[in-house]
Amino acid sequence: MRLSLLLAFILPFAVSASFQEQIIIPPMPQTIASPFTSSQPTLADLLTIESSASIYYSYARETELSSRFSSESVWFTILVPTNKAVMALAHKPHQGPEPVEPRIGISEQELDESSKRNVERWVSAHIIPSRISLSDAPVSYETLQDGKLVTFNPVPNIMPDSPEWMRVTLEDGVRIIGMKEAQNGVLYLIDGTVVPN
Repeated sequence: MRLSLLLAFILPFAVSASFQEQIIIPPMPQTIASPFTSSQPTLADLLTIESSASIYYSYARETELSSRFSSESVWFTILVPTNKAVMALAHKPHQGPEPVEPRIGISEQELDESSKRNVERWVSAHIIPSRISLSDAPVSYETLQDGKLVTFNPVPNIMPDSPEWMRVTLEDGVRIIGMKEAQNGVLYLIDGTVVPN
């Protein structure tokens, strides 16, 4: 009872004090903002949702190249190995090729730098920085790895009405098993990997 009387007595003073201290902000002019929309996803979007290629994208995100996968100012053709293809590698991308001489006493920093170089080399060997045409097979295209060419060879005895990506193989018989288009490139899923130089 005392509390309710006390609140009834104090509340009007507290409310009037708070009204006096309020600052009135003029209303903002009404503008209509429209979000940017695109009819197609970017390569980064496709790689994010492509669960069968998550290992490749995980390695790619470790490089600076991945920031360009969402850029509209570049066009990439990416040959994306499936998770199964990456797991089948004898040496994982961060390990690089087998060293000629075993090194004892490598520091953690040297190992980290070597791993980063190996990943960059492997990821860039799977990226062709241009549009490609597979209808002219056999044909070779240069990748982002210096001096690395990827050759596409025609597959014999394939249905002529098949998509052009089904009518070719890459080096060592690696097959293209899927294709997705993005606003800034094309993603080809492959059942093997591109061997870097």
